[in-house]
Amino acid sequence: MNYAKETLCNALAAEYVLGTLKGKARQRYETLMMENQTIRETTWLWEQHLNGLGEGLKPVQPPPSVWNNIQQKLGWVAQSDNVVTLKPEKSNSKRWQVLAGLSTAAVLLIVLLMPLTQPTVEPNISSVAVVTDQAHQPLWLIELSDNHIFTRATSNLVAQQNKDYELWMVPDDGSAPVSLGLLPKTGDVQLVRPSQLTLAGVSALAVSIEPLGGSPSGSPTEVLYISPLTKV
Repeated sequence: MNYAKETLCNALAAEYVLGTLKGKARQRYETLMMENQTIRETTWLWEQHLNGLGEGLKPVQPPPSVWNNIQQKLGWVAQSDNVVTLKPEKSNSKRWQVLAGLSTAAVLLIVLLMPLTQPTVEPNISSVAVVTDQAHQPLWLIELSDNHIFTRATSNLVAQQNKDYELWMVPDDGSAPVSLGLLPKTGDVQLVRPSQLTLAGVSALAVSIEPLGGSPSGSPTEVLYISPLTKV
């Protein structure tokens, strides 16, 4: 299977983020994410877009019986002998079948209409970078538009509270790195993109660890990670 094919890569990433990619297929995809930077970047992009859609949905409180059934299936609580398992009503069964069908249809629709659904904040994301640690776990997702740099810290980041993380542009002409600003320890931060930050003039992005407030010298104190920029 050609995972490098853009349509397939986007379809699998969307299904993975939605949770409809299950079993061995999900395990294989997680292995591919560890090995392939393009797949990692595509997955994090879809997470951003689909989570944004999910935030607009109204929360629904499930009945207490749902949590009780989950605990029983996991063996956390014993099932009483006098408990009678009720068969789900046909209407509920049909409703879940409809919801499952809608989820699959949503993945296909999102992939087909991806050029229309991607631009939520900035319609012109030009390049991305995923900063990973030595174990290839993503720590920050970085997206570049014409005027801004969108940065997001992932749940894998274990930040030092008495230190800051600074993002740097590494020019390909060998000149000194240029600071782009401080990276978030949690959540998102939007930075201003300098005019000289273009794919043609940058060999990579670097992350350094600095005293609180950033580098005191204007140069990286200790570089922790280096990540290439990928055009999208």
